[in-house]
Amino acid sequence: MTTPPTLTWPEADGPRTARWRSEAAVPPPKRVVQADDTITADAAYRLACEGTALLWRGDFQNARQLLQAVTRRAERKPRKPPTTPLDAFNQHRLTQSQKARVLGMILIPLDADYTIPLRRAPDVRDACVETYGLPGDDTSAVSLRELLGLIGAHEWRKKGVEIPALGDRIHPHYGVFSPVRGEYVDLVARAPLPSTELAFDIGTGTGVLAALLAKRGVKRIVATDQDPRALECARENLTRLGVQSQVEIVKADLFPEGRAPLVICNPPWVPARPASPIEYAVYDPDSRMLLGFLAGLAAHLTPDGEGWLILSDFAEHLGLRSRDMLMKAIEESGLTVAGRDDIRPRHPKAADPSDPLHAPRAAEITSLWRLKAR
Repeated sequence: MTTPPTLTWPEADGPRTARWRSEAAVPPPKRVVQADDTITADAAYRLACEGTALLWRGDFQNARQLLQAVTRRAERKPRKPPTTPLDAFNQHRLTQSQKARVLGMILIPLDADYTIPLRRAPDVRDACVETYGLPGDDTSAVSLRELLGLIGAHEWRKKGVEIPALGDRIHPHYGVFSPVRGEYVDLVARAPLPSTELAFDIGTGTGVLAALLAKRGVKRIVATDQDPRALECARENLTRLGVQSQVEIVKADLFPEGRAPLVICNPPWVPARPASPIEYAVYDPDSRMLLGFLAGLAAHLTPDGEGWLILSDFAEHLGLRSRDMLMKAIEESGLTVAGRDDIRPRHPKAADPSDPLHAPRAAEITSLWRLKAR
């Protein structure tokens, strides 16, 4: 086992050390000072921009207000207008990365049992256990921004996401892609099933598509993923929905063994490099999952079976992938297109002109490609 990273800061009686926690795999800050309610937002912002982290010793709710004030300052920086959608995308990712670095410099201490030793601090123990695992013997520190993300994920996990096509809720875990983009679920709900005997769900995530296939009457589904959190999340959702007897959860990189008359995959839609491990649900570097699915599909389809590829053309509007590239990959994989069903996005950003990526979002179409082996 690897030794967890640590964070060190000065105290009056000598330096102190605590375990550093970062689900985004951010290294611990090299410079840390203690801060409390007396620090101004301007001073905090200046220190954060210089790479100095603030280990909070004041009131927890005041730390939240400070984070909001620093956020406003981080968003004031002037930006050069992009000339192309790809420039807009690259600028947006750079801006988000720089903003995350600065806002991640406000740190919160955690006792060994995940209690926050600050005034007016919430009880975050359940949220921390869900993400970090059972507590140990060491104190730790985490960025306030990440901690708030853990709290939000914990609430989403309890509340769940309503899936109209399923007639129920899916409860996403922290770091597992949440099915808030319901249009792709609708595509699967209305596509004619080539068989109800067996289906493979590649990269199952929360298990939402496996659950939908089970509700549609598919007798047996093999759902794969390589992320332990996704496997646990899918297993929990499928059990809650009462379809666990129809679905087998398998840890695998893409395909399970054998062939099926239906193989479905909803890979990450944007071929870009993730900035952190939890972004692998959104970004598919070098289209690895997409191309891997296409390359292996024919070998895992029964005669006359269908592969359902769910893919947005958002990357095409950004200039990250062309339609010709997709069609060439389909052809070179020994596949033909048997049909395609399209749907427009319904998420709020598609109708928000102030969004830096509004133009490609407004033009986006999500498709279910029905593929067959030649």
